[in-house]
Amino acid sequence: MGRTEPSGGIAAFDRLVWQVMIKEPYRCARRVFWIVDNGSDHRGKASIKRPQTRWPNLNVVHTPVHASWLNQAEIYHSIIQRKVLAPNDFANTAEVARTLNTFEHHYNQSAEPFEWNFTKQDLAELLARLDNQNPQDQPAAIAA
Repeated sequence: MGRTEPSGGIAAFDRLVWQVMIKEPYRCARRVFWIVDNGSDHRGKASIKRPQTRWPNLNVVHTPVHASWLNQAEIYHSIIQRKVLAPNDFANTAEVARTLNTFEHHYNQSAEPFEWNFTKQDLAELLARLDNQNPQDQPAAIAA
């Protein structure tokens, strides 16, 4: 399910939550988990409590900060950016909304689950490489 809004923010996020939660199976599910990043429209404890006042079965879970690669929605947004938004020059926002809606319907017909191939071993190797980097290669911190 998708929606196009003229701007982001808490109200737009709440409308998306409403759009999903009024439909089955989410409306009657014992528990529904929303995995979200730490974007400004759904960051912090208020973003967890606010939707639960209306949807007691909703559990908002935040991904770790700076871990967009863990968020499947971010992977989908990357696909949209590369395949829909970047190669086009739109006349107006209504054309953007129509194009996104058309892409969503096409993608839903042909999409397959993302192949997750980043293992615990890959993570361990990445962390080891980061730990072994020469400190002089790191950007200097700027003191405020």
